[in-house]
Amino acid sequence: MHIAVIGTGYVGLVTGACFAEFGVNVTCVDVDEQKIADLREGRLPIYEPGLDQLVAKNTQAGRLSFTTSLREAVEQSLVIFLAVGTPPREDGAADLKYVEQAAREIAEHMNGYKVVVTKSTVPVGTGEYLRRLIGERRPGAKFGVVSNPEFLREGAAIDDFMRPDRVVIGCRDEEAVAIMRDLYRPLFLIETPFVITSVEAAELTKYAANAFLATKISFINEIANLCDRIGCDVHDVARAIGMDNRIGRKFLHPGPGYGGSCFPKDTRALLAVAREFKTDSLIVEAVVEVNRRQRQRMIEKINALLPDAAGKRVAVLGLSFKPETDDMRESPSIEIVGALVERGARVRAYDPAAMEAARPLLPAIEYAEDEYAATEGADLLVFLTEWNQFRALSMERVHGLMRTPKVADLRNIYEPEHMRRLGFEYVGVGR
Repeated sequence: MHIAVIGTGYVGLVTGACFAEFGVNVTCVDVDEQKIADLREGRLPIYEPGLDQLVAKNTQAGRLSFTTSLREAVEQSLVIFLAVGTPPREDGAADLKYVEQAAREIAEHMNGYKVVVTKSTVPVGTGEYLRRLIGERRPGAKFGVVSNPEFLREGAAIDDFMRPDRVVIGCRDEEAVAIMRDLYRPLFLIETPFVITSVEAAELTKYAANAFLATKISFINEIANLCDRIGCDVHDVARAIGMDNRIGRKFLHPGPGYGGSCFPKDTRALLAVAREFKTDSLIVEAVVEVNRRQRQRMIEKINALLPDAAGKRVAVLGLSFKPETDDMRESPSIEIVGALVERGARVRAYDPAAMEAARPLLPAIEYAEDEYAATEGADLLVFLTEWNQFRALSMERVHGLMRTPKVADLRNIYEPEHMRRLGFEYVGVGR
């Protein structure tokens, strides 16, 4: 089978490389000529562990190719995945201009039965809209429309694709469903559950899943704030409630709030969908507000440790919104570091992967060569991302490098009692 993936961003590139690993012939398409040239040379536009090797392996094997010619890709493909961006509009709703543009071009170049699959996160009703759009531009053409949402975690995307919790296929066209099942055949061997449903239900599933996970994060952050007032440890609470199988342990990790390309955008987009269908979404509204306030609470914690920040040196470890990615989109570090700069602090930061992406967003700070260089002469150390390499620092050495040993551990990487025994003035989140 030959497939096309339109869009070589995070979702498109991971999808294309992983299907090629399944033995499928994949053509990835993008309008950005420089990006395609770089991909042909093995230079990736994103950081994702293991993806560079997967792309190189399948490109060399001839199963994965890159082009700017959408016509070429469409004509030779049975299945066409839409993995283009759906950025938020001012009202929070997803902007479908790139999806619409790609659909029009697909219609123009269809030369037989095609299955058009939305991999991008799109509002409920997009599949039906694409069906009408393509049908109007190509009267009489036979094609199927499928919603196949992705559930890829940045930093673990390849494993999530190869060993998913489930595959959701939204379509009532039996021929299209059969083709999608054949495409995902390798996952049947590991007994992956498949959910076959309507296009609309699949579209809503993506938003509902991300909103629920964001809810868990905001909930444990509220509990952490309560623990701060009571004087108990949120980790004890999270461990105890997480042992309940109805709740589960995942996403019960307090911190500065969620960020990234999915949760902020998708919660706001779900609110827009609710408004469109004239339905209240009070829980999701609260989740968005709690997340906004959580970042302000982190700034307040920092201010309490460093009341007079003007001229003081602050070390920041971690800038990406989560470890194992260079993604700075909606990262809490942007607002928190920005607040430090506004107060006159001299910030020196280090992140293993995200410093290049951070420079245009945080141009007024210094960037260090490593963790220890960042902490030298610092009046305060702030942990903002829980990279594994930050968990094993010699805090005795850090203590000696800092001018005043104060730590705001906004990811609860270290144990409070241990840090205080080393002589640090230490605050965590809910501890």
